[in-house]
Amino acid sequence: MSGPAVVLVGPPGAGKTTVGALLAERLGAAFRDTDRDIARGAGRTVAEIFADEGEARFRAREREAVRAAVREHTGVLALGGGAVLDAGTRALLAALPVVFLDVGPAEAVRRIGHDGTRPLLAGDPGPRWRRLVERRRPLYTGVARVVVSTGGRTPGEVAGVVLDALEQPLDG
Repeated sequence: MSGPAVVLVGPPGAGKTTVGALLAERLGAAFRDTDRDIARGAGRTVAEIFADEGEARFRAREREAVRAAVREHTGVLALGGGAVLDAGTRALLAALPVVFLDVGPAEAVRRIGHDGTRPLLAGDPGPRWRRLVERRRPLYTGVARVVVSTGGRTPGEVAGVVLDALEQPLDG
């Protein structure tokens, strides 16, 4: 099979980047994060892209970044939290080993805090996060072959659970 060895999806604060880097290390594979790809390509942060160009333009950049990463990358791939909003992206993920890193609202908000790097959570991140995840949860579960709860686990423990799950035959 071509494409990434594993694709991580989930809401902000789930640990996709942190866990993805650990997974890549344990698998002896490269790690790629589409939000980082977008920021590097634009020469600005994701928050700056949102502020300067708006969400629609960011989502267009995100679609292209995901397509390129799926085509080019064979290691561990972390997608931005909103990547699953695009039907084309969801279709692209259908044949891949996708893991949904799930996290509860209290832990997610504790992890993300008020760092200002997440434009859709600006202001009061708790209620905004809950509304965002309420909308996206069916999309995450729809593309995932495996769901792993990150609550109460260290990133290393989550990586271990993901590796164990990937050793099992994947449905789909």
